[in-house]
Amino acid sequence: MRIRALVISLVLTLSATAVRAEVLIFAAASLKEPVDRIVAQFDDVVVSYGGSGMMARQVSFGAPADIVLLANTDWMDVLVAGDHVQASSVADFASNRLVMIGPVGAAPLTLTSEAILAALGAGRMAVGLTAAVPAGIYAKAALQSLGLWEATESRLAEVDNVRAALALVARGQAPLGIVYQSDTRITEDVVQVALFPAESHPPIRYVAALTKTADAQAQTVLAYLRGPEGQAILAEAGLLAPLDNAQ
Repeated sequence: MRIRALVISLVLTLSATAVRAEVLIFAAASLKEPVDRIVAQFDDVVVSYGGSGMMARQVSFGAPADIVLLANTDWMDVLVAGDHVQASSVADFASNRLVMIGPVGAAPLTLTSEAILAALGAGRMAVGLTAAVPAGIYAKAALQSLGLWEATESRLAEVDNVRAALALVARGQAPLGIVYQSDTRITEDVVQVALFPAESHPPIRYVAALTKTADAQAQTVLAYLRGPEGQAILAEAGLLAPLDNAQ
């Protein structure tokens, strides 16, 4: 039995090695459309999408990523502190704005407790997890800054990533949601009803890094993303320039 278990373990290990992509990217869910277009320029690149906190935790637990693309600098700081990424490779590559959305036909909304609660009715406001998902963290900060947190905290529907929040509003399961401005471009089933003031929350910075196991191909992919071609694709998807480059 022990020999059989060892053989099975060896087969599984070899199988995992055989299907291992040449470059594996862990990326924030809000980057799916432009990053899919970027990696299509290369062979043997696979992307896993999810909330930035979940992606960062997986890398810290030893997941075999080569490139990490996060929507929050704090999570990248965790990876740097744990020596999971190459500190010298860490750099911003895009930025974004935070918006409130409603279903198609929804009227513009003033960011007051009265207006938000009236629009919610008996429903809830879809947001990313406010303790872990960057969009949720930014949403909480904005609501607190604008004096809206106390009125809305008990009316939130917290989900695993920003695209799940978008989907709840698009499917009519939540009357309002808080997402990134670029997210509104991927579906015609939602509209932006309010734009949060940029000063109401920490800057929304997308940051990239190479892991300790990244090879030359991974470096090439990341260089493309940060270069003119990759930046053009990100802009077409509604992402904004890195804040350091913004005019």
